[in-house]
Amino acid sequence: MVKYEHQLDAVFTALAHPARRAMLARLGRGEATVSELAQPFEMSMPAITKHLKVLEKANLISRGKNAQWRPCRLEKASLETASGWIDEQRKIWESRLDRLEDYLHTLEKQKGNDDGNE
Repeated sequence: MVKYEHQLDAVFTALAHPARRAMLARLGRGEATVSELAQPFEMSMPAITKHLKVLEKANLISRGKNAQWRPCRLEKASLETASGWIDEQRKIWESRLDRLEDYLHTLEKQKGNDDGNE
């Protein structure tokens, strides 16, 4: 459970920055080099490298070796883990809201019955 929560923390930390989300979106279309990932941003290569390290630490990307190129690729498993957690939370909250709605309907009916008895 601790590893699972640590993984979730790393994924959500990685997703917290818009540049990293944009990099993941780009990688969703296929592999890209560091230079290709850096192209739309006005930031230094060391800054790009730091963002990529955050994504790697969260296991959201992996970097291969192809001669002098180090293509980056999206790793879906960590995104699926985060998506699963979000889905679990959504189900919990939907259930709670459904129970609240039922309770409010019960109160309305009781109020209607009480008003009719006066």
